[in-house]
Amino acid sequence: MRGLIDRKGEQFGYLQGSTLYTLDGEPTGRLRDGFIEDMAGNRLWRLVGDGVYSLDGSETIGFFGEQRDERYDF
Repeated sequence: MRGLIDRKGEQFGYLQGSTLYTLDGEPTGRLRDGFIEDMAGNRLWRLVGDGVYSLDGSETIGFFGEQRDERYDF
């Protein structure tokens, strides 16, 4: 599991496998071919390394944190 962190340093979602979830555990999208897509397959954001950007790259959305073992989620 990897947290999705906004530009202010606050987590607003997490990636488990290739599925993106809200903090409430609702699936909201998926990672596919270097993009985050909504559940309908529409591209929302571009992934470059751990950075998440708008599709045209002009806006930073946030970044993915380190891989964490969910068994130790405090």
